Amino acid sequence: MITYETWGKLPSFSEDDGAKGALSVLRWAYEEYGEDIVYACSFGIEGMVLIDLISKVKPDANIVFLDTNLHFKETYDVIAKVKERFPKLRIEMKQPALNLQEQEDAYGPKLWQRNPNACCNIRKVKPLHEALSQGKAWISGLRREQSPTRKNTEFLNQDHKFHSIKVCPLIHWTWKDIWRHVHRENLPYNTLHDQGYSSIGCEMCTLPAQGRDGRWSGTNKTECGLH
Repeated sequence: MITYETWGKLPSFSEDDGAKGALSVLRWAYEEYGEDIVYACSFGIEGMVLIDLISKVKPDANIVFLDTNLHFKETYDVIAKVKERFPKLRIEMKQPALNLQEQEDAYGPKLWQRNPNACCNIRKVKPLHEALSQGKAWISGLRREQSPTRKNTEFLNQDHKFHSIKVCPLIHWTWKDIWRHVHRENLPYNTLHDQGYSSIGCEMCTLPAQGRDGRWSGTNKTECGLH
């Protein structure tokens, strides 16, 4: 088994599997890690594609959603639809150690405005650390096309932040590829995408925009700290 500590010779994957390598990567990942791999899903449009592909490989896969309690209603709505469409998936709504009132008591009101990095650390990064603490690898929907910071992402990545292996099956998929798959398979998706939101995070920190330009608009922040 390839782990963070034993990172070495990597397998090669066929990109002729009908999914630009994604199915090949997912089959290998679940054979390699079994129950020691989790998909950290934000339930954006890439998430719908990955959930569909994962369900073809492992219908009862473990999926974790980092529930900050600050997400859009539409995000919770699509999670409910996914649970109905894919009832065998084991979806964990991972909560932060601090609820919103406890966070305000400790750090003051609207931390996401004053120090979004600290807010993301409390409500996303630390919970994912906890979710991955017993595993060896995690799956992410990163695509090279999404942003300059993601253009060098590989199928398999040594994740120094979480001391884990990060598996990214969709690196070669384009925005058009994602939407073609969603429409072809009639998958549920977050209706905010129809309102101009490309990348969807917490309601307080997300505006309609192309790519990731709507995330933490007006700041130099481009990532929540997970990648």
